[in-house]
This record gives sequence, structure tokens and C-alpha cells, in this order.
Amino acid sequence: MTRSRAQDPNVCGVTAAIAVIDGKWKTLVLWLLEERPYRPGELRRQVPGLTEKVLTQTLREMEDDGLVRREVHDVRPLKTVYSLTAFGRELCEALEPVSKWGYRRLEKLAHAQQAS
Repeated sequence: MTRSRAQDPNVCGVTAAIAVIDGKWKTLVLWLLEERPYRPGELRRQVPGLTEKVLTQTLREMEDDGLVRREVHDVRPLKTVYSLTAFGRELCEALEPVSKWGYRRLEKLAHAQQAS
């Protein structure tokens, strides 16, 4: 799904929402930031396999979509901290039932696999 779909007024709401969270890392970053603000290095350490380049791109897209806030503290060395905005928290709340459904689906698949 392209990034432009997230801003296209002619798509359904579900498509617009999925366009904002589309990607391998965004939901995981949202989940982590729901706990507390993080520095980029802390986020990278929490997510093995996430490169600095991809993390930066992911955070920039999420910032452009109004989900995260980037704060740069004027200390040496510069300290950057990312946190969820109110809009980002609202998205996390909206995703909670989807997450629960996903866990039920995984349990169902596990039971079906055990039965075969």
C-alpha cells in the first residue's frame, strides 16, 4: 500500500488506517511507545533486526502522520526522544480489539495444527 493512500479522501476509513500502520515495524514501535517515551537507540535495542535507517524512516513517517512527537533536547550530545501523541494513543486504543482478535486467531490456528 502506498503512503498516498493514507491521505486519499476517497478511500474507506479502514484503508486509510491501515495505510498509516502499514509496514513491518510500525505496530511494534507504537506498542513500545505506548509504554513510555524512547530514544532511538533504545528502540533499536528493543527490536532486533530493525536498522537505524529503517527506524528513522519509520519514525519520520509516523511523525508526519501525527502519531509520534519528536523532542530534541539541547544538551551535548543532542538527546532525541520520541513519544506518542494523543492521536497515536487513540490509534493504539483502536488497535486493541484487532490485537485481541489476532491472538484468538493464533490460538485457533494452533489448535487446528495440533488436531491434524
